[in-house]
Amino acid sequence: MSTNTTDKPRKVTTRRLTEMKQRGEKISMLTAYDYSSAKILDQAGIDVILVGDSASNVMAGNVTTLPITLDQMIYHGQSVTKGVNRALVVVDLPFGSYQGNSKEALASAIRIMKESDAEAVKMEGGAEIRESVERILSAGIPVMGHLGLTPQSINKFGTYNVRAREEAEAQKLIEDAKLLEEIGCFAIVLEKIPAELAKRVSEELTIPTIGIGAGGGTDGQVLVMHDMLGINQGFSPRFLRRYADLAGVMTDAVSRYIEDVKSGDFPNEKESY
Repeated sequence: MSTNTTDKPRKVTTRRLTEMKQRGEKISMLTAYDYSSAKILDQAGIDVILVGDSASNVMAGNVTTLPITLDQMIYHGQSVTKGVNRALVVVDLPFGSYQGNSKEALASAIRIMKESDAEAVKMEGGAEIRESVERILSAGIPVMGHLGLTPQSINKFGTYNVRAREEAEAQKLIEDAKLLEEIGCFAIVLEKIPAELAKRVSEELTIPTIGIGAGGGTDGQVLVMHDMLGINQGFSPRFLRRYADLAGVMTDAVSRYIEDVKSGDFPNEKESY
């Protein structure tokens, strides 16, 4: 009788994230946009992979997240899910695919789920997108909320500064968070808000919160992979911790490759047929 030691690791689900919150286990989340990166993140043990509309910035070179299309998000989602066995994969609904039209929102979410094989979608906003969130949830599609700094609304805010410092905005954020929980969201991203406010929201909700620039009182953390790996060096807010300098590593490797090609050192006899 043999013991199978090759069992797959337990799949992360929306329910499991709630269980993690209940037992005080922090949730780790990073963005990914392609098969190779997603596979590395998944094998390293990341809990949640966000196919973020930040792909507009780090993959396509746009200044904001606004230009990326639903088709492009689906393409990135397809690439990521092929490399993932354990992590929960969440795909951002891009700007213009859900605001103001709940039928279009549902159609967008269904396309993402059917065509990318993702397990959930993420949407920015509170009460103003309630109808769209409810319609998507009614189809059995899990929704992750996103409050605080909502980059798709950059033209409304006019700045990427910390949100909800004022009492009125802080109160609205608390109300929106409770509303999103009440209607059925399984988690909420809290971006760039005061740490005390994020801690309070996290304590008052039964669903998990994932922070980015929201202090350590949330139930988990998310960063953009290109930022934390030091690939994107033009972005260094206070909340970002760089875990590597891949831009430096890559520049050095490419420089040595160029040198070896120019000198005729590459390829050598062993590297030839």
